Amino acid sequence: MSRTILTEPQSPRSRAAAKSRTKLHDKQSERDHRELRIDKVGVRGLRFPIQVRDKARAVQNTVATIGLFVDLPKEFKGTHMSRFIEVLAAHGNMIHVENLRDILLALQDKLNAATSHVEMEFPYFMSKTAPVSGKESLMDYTARFDAAACEQEIDFVLTVKANVTTLCPCSKAISARGAHNQRGEVTVQVRFRKPIWIEDLIAIMESSASSELYALLKREDEKAVTERAYDHPVFVEDLVRNVALKLNAHPDVTWYKVEAENQESIHNHNAYACIEKG
Repeated sequence: MSRTILTEPQSPRSRAAAKSRTKLHDKQSERDHRELRIDKVGVRGLRFPIQVRDKARAVQNTVATIGLFVDLPKEFKGTHMSRFIEVLAAHGNMIHVENLRDILLALQDKLNAATSHVEMEFPYFMSKTAPVSGKESLMDYTARFDAAACEQEIDFVLTVKANVTTLCPCSKAISARGAHNQRGEVTVQVRFRKPIWIEDLIAIMESSASSELYALLKREDEKAVTERAYDHPVFVEDLVRNVALKLNAHPDVTWYKVEAENQESIHNHNAYACIEKG
């Protein structure tokens, strides 16, 4: 007589434990035979809360879009993407900019890399007061950190973007009534000996244009802003030169790149200029 032996069915937890004991193949660590080193590989487009220094309020909390990268030697097929997130998570639920060096070195250590890179782009807010009414409102700007490490050597570039008003000197000179004006975007990238406030770069850019912008203007403010722009016409060339002169005079700036782009109001194209101090 044959006997049927009944076994207790495996629980989901038991099956998971058995699976975890099975060694999974590490495809990324396979040998690659194309003999091509990759300069930067990693993750991009990751949104994460950060804390940056604020000149008026000590710190400002915001949300950055982050990229994390390392170099990949020619011998390896791929990198381990999850390890980038592990490095970020190891620094808590909010990144403090002062920790960027630690993050760069942790990336090198975690991924056995010689170089590492971190990019962060985020909105930065400043309170502004209208020129006549004194009404306060928040203006948003775009700031960006690009940090790279080659072993212990760190390179850091701060980028700030600000919108301004520009009024065309040529239009003012040839027109009997008024002059065309437009919104322009100024982008400044700097390297420095000592940290530079984001607010100070914004002030340099805005003071170099025909007029700065405001989120809130009453009628009396609008009159003051448009008249100021009319009294201070600038070409896009004037704009980048004005910014560059002020950066040349800054004792802590070692390198800069200034770009300006005007969204022309009477042309179907933009006007652009750039100055870089090597």
